[in-house]
Amino acid sequence: MDLRLVPPALAAWATAALTVDAPGAWTAVTAAVCLVGGVLLLSVRRPGGAGGAGRTETDPPADDAVAARRTASTGTVSTGTVSTGTASTGTAVTGQGRWAERTRWAERVRWVRARFGWARAAVAAVLLCVAAAAASAGLHGADVRRGPVPELARRYATVTAEVEVSGDPWLSRPHVRGDHAAPAAVLARAEVRGVEEADGRRARTRTPVLLIVDPDVPAPEKSAAGGRSSGPPPDRAGQNVPAGRAAWLGLLPSTRLRVAGRLAPALTDGDRIAAVLRVRGRPEPRTVAGPSGPQRWAGRLRAGLRDATEDMPGDARALLPGLVVGDTSRITPELDHAFEETDLAHTLAVSGSNLTVLLALLIGPPGLAQRAERRGLAPRLGLSLRATALLAGALTLGFVVVCRPDPSVLRAAACGAVALLALATGRRRSLVPALATAVLLLVLYDPWLARSYGFLLSVLATGALLVLAPGWSEALRRRGVPPRLAEALATAAAAQAVCAPVVAVLSARVSLVAVPCNLLAEVAVAPATVLGFAALAAAPVAMPVAKLSAWCASLPARWIAGVARTGAALPGAGVDWPGSWPGALALAVVTVAVVLAGRRLLRHPAWCGLLAVLLVLLVTRPAPLTRVITGWPPPGWRFAMCDVGQGDATVLAAGEGAGVVVDAGPDPALVDDCLRRLGVTRVPLLVLTHFHADHVAGLPGVLRGRAVAAIETTAFAEPADQAEFVRREAAERHIPVTTAVAGEERRTGPLTWRVLWPPPPPLPSLPPPSQAPSPSRSPGVPPVGQGAGTGWEPEGPNDASVALLVRTGGLRLLLLGDLEPPAQQALVRSPAAADLAGVDVLKVAHHGSAYQEPELLRLAAPRVALVSAGAGNPYGHPAPATTAALRAGGAVVLRTDRDGALAVTGTGGRGGRMGVVRED
Repeated sequence: MDLRLVPPALAAWATAALTVDAPGAWTAVTAAVCLVGGVLLLSVRRPGGAGGAGRTETDPPADDAVAARRTASTGTVSTGTVSTGTASTGTAVTGQGRWAERTRWAERVRWVRARFGWARAAVAAVLLCVAAAAASAGLHGADVRRGPVPELARRYATVTAEVEVSGDPWLSRPHVRGDHAAPAAVLARAEVRGVEEADGRRARTRTPVLLIVDPDVPAPEKSAAGGRSSGPPPDRAGQNVPAGRAAWLGLLPSTRLRVAGRLAPALTDGDRIAAVLRVRGRPEPRTVAGPSGPQRWAGRLRAGLRDATEDMPGDARALLPGLVVGDTSRITPELDHAFEETDLAHTLAVSGSNLTVLLALLIGPPGLAQRAERRGLAPRLGLSLRATALLAGALTLGFVVVCRPDPSVLRAAACGAVALLALATGRRRSLVPALATAVLLLVLYDPWLARSYGFLLSVLATGALLVLAPGWSEALRRRGVPPRLAEALATAAAAQAVCAPVVAVLSARVSLVAVPCNLLAEVAVAPATVLGFAALAAAPVAMPVAKLSAWCASLPARWIAGVARTGAALPGAGVDWPGSWPGALALAVVTVAVVLAGRRLLRHPAWCGLLAVLLVLLVTRPAPLTRVITGWPPPGWRFAMCDVGQGDATVLAAGEGAGVVVDAGPDPALVDDCLRRLGVTRVPLLVLTHFHADHVAGLPGVLRGRAVAAIETTAFAEPADQAEFVRREAAERHIPVTTAVAGEERRTGPLTWRVLWPPPPPLPSLPPPSQAPSPSRSPGVPPVGQGAGTGWEPEGPNDASVALLVRTGGLRLLLLGDLEPPAQQALVRSPAAADLAGVDVLKVAHHGSAYQEPELLRLAAPRVALVSAGAGNPYGHPAPATTAALRAGGAVVLRTDRDGALAVTGTGGRGGRMGVVRED
């Protein structure tokens, strides 16, 4: 295997990573020293390569040669200090000894040079590549630091700037702040071409920034003339995106804007952006110049693909544009989570495999590209090898333009083209040098790639396919595995083994289903890619043909999405792992040990079968087996409080595999994980006590892979955005939504419960009979003010929380949602107060805040009080005064921020024994 280009490529990579944001003087010195060292090594002549009389190192001096001849003619021999010849003869013998010693030394030098002569050229190549990488990194780093923008950002100055969009805009990830969901902003990478300060001073520059556009910022004026019609549609990832935000999301790269906003320093050090520019709505943003011709053409193609997939089923509609051109605008958070859990996220981004599939379709199977019997479309079209190469180059260029010339796309095009070139010529030994060349050129072209995790993963995966996979495939074939299956297994295993440590750094998790999921998905990637590109090409000229191709591509796309969702739904799909570089090193050691052990185990089929069964049990985690091993959930559990951070998510056991879920917490992943560990696969009813984000934002996690029969909510539909979020999620899955009203009683399995709060909303003025309001049990959350009621109206969402009195196994549980003192006082005065005395378990209201009604705590007098709060939350929950009051009343107080997830077991009543188990 030819590894000569690997050291220079790795040296350039490391140098670029270290110097791209280093001080300019240090970078310049590094480049100069390495350049001088490399040139000196290449310019030094070999000893003996030039000189007088053509004498070499092994030739004795002239005097010594004459003396040697004399010695040979006289036959004189030197014996230490005694000589039988003349004095001149002794001198000749001494010269002959020196000549012999020099000859031996020259022979040693020749041996060393023959053995290590390559090192001089190799070291020179490394030094020159380091010099080039340092120079390139220094120049790119200077682009970020130069100009007035960094200094203005440090002063948080308000400026008017002319910016050029350099990449596709995207929406920020939704997250919860306290009890509200932070609104998603539009983000876009751009270059500041000109900046004007508040005092009128102007400057021309070329500085990379990150644009942040809040939801209330209007669309850029004259944006239609700027050619943005090919951007994402208003429906983005299942959300109804406002028109202004849709216009920002639709901006094409190379569009120029004039915006006003406030500059701020970059969020992280060592990034390729110099500052963050938060755009303001006044003065309104304006489009200065539309996108370039190639970008408009690429935008039309991408928009045509979206139109062709518009009527397809949900997962295929979202996934196909991502598979083909990297357009992930329709990917929902739960689908994205499924792909991350199964290590299939690389299929959502443009990768070298996309280009490889297209070029393989053109030139045919690997190894036949230069033979007379070559296959593919090119020979059928009568194209020569030269014409085929030109067409392949044009296809690669079009691929880069359509998928955007971002660093990830350039990386994919280079690595995919390199891998295909080497495979197509049948010269496997040229694979590693070609990959090293691609890495070297890309790092010199864009040194910021040296710090990109995506670039690292791409190179590692490609290297694994070139270096490890062939040997592993051959080993599997020798043991009777069919060739195609052996190659697929070796490819998936090699890529996973090499990339897993880096993935662990990013996600703090190791997927146990990555290899089988990648193996199952791989069979569908090529058909989906080819048919998707056919739809992309046909959309501008023949939309019916494009829709037909897209429909055909939807079948493999749905298969890939199904594999991801099924793999992610398995209880043991992954294990937590330290998300640090020491953790990555530990995982690499474990991986090497597993590979070495696997080579021996392949000789023993019985052991292989046993380990396969153990792995299946570890991934599927049957509830009875898990309960025996971990003790969680405890046998006979009645009620569980999940540890979801600063929020609420509780579960009432409703039979084998079933549970009534009360609130969903702030994070879908946390509540999903909790329900998995509890073994809950069916939810007869999901109660959302109110619409604050820390209670409803985790709704997709409850719905993920579970049969949810109905959702019940409060009638107070505020905050409106979260109420709409619940309606939308339920409507997508055809789940009915009902409204809880005080006095309602229900039963399922061993559970019975009664709704204590809220009372019906106030009675509005009676409308005409044809417009009479629907009853509270009808689907949909009615707006505030509908229904018949007592005249009580909540002051806010907390006081409209659904409160429940639950009976199960003789236990009485009081769940108060986030009720605050006004509602708690009203509850104490209500007729239901008689049933609240002496409950067994109290779910303390509002995460144990200080705002509690003492009379209600005295009336309930719980045996156990459970508080759901996040560790280190900024609100001080639970309040010391609240926990002290509960303990003074005889309650045992447990809290998720310290005790983790909690489960209540046992029975209530006289003589009943109740226990609370912490999850270890």
